[in-house]
Amino acid sequence: MGILVRAPGPMDTPSVPGVVLRTPSVADIPALGRLYFEAYEPGVAASTETEAVEDIQLSFDGAYGVLDLNLSRLAWLDDQLVGALLVVERAPWPDTPDCPFIIELFTAPTHRRHGIARQLLSTCSAVTIALRVDDNNTPALTLYHALGFHDG
Repeated sequence: MGILVRAPGPMDTPSVPGVVLRTPSVADIPALGRLYFEAYEPGVAASTETEAVEDIQLSFDGAYGVLDLNLSRLAWLDDQLVGALLVVERAPWPDTPDCPFIIELFTAPTHRRHGIARQLLSTCSAVTIALRVDDNNTPALTLYHALGFHDG
């Protein structure tokens, strides 16, 4: 796992037709948990949908840092949640930089590679932001490097 950081600056991220971004709320936890569970291979993020919902609840409760609702966004297509970006003001782990930190970025498997993650990340273009990514996650690394993230 590596830490990537991006300095403030413009991102070339066109909007995805029909996708609307909005701030997450506690009422979104069940839908977020379902999408979180669906977005990862079994056992990667959670073993069950219930565990995934509980983990999202922990995010709202501050277990991974104070959720930054100015930067966190949900992507909706019609009435379907298709992506999420959860950002904390600062991550609680000692190896992370002192800046907003992306704790989750995921999209529905059926909506990947449509630009939704790019659109979600564009909400963070005005701040220095960091994230942790698996060194073997080539699609994620390709996206992050294309958007100006570099090794932190």
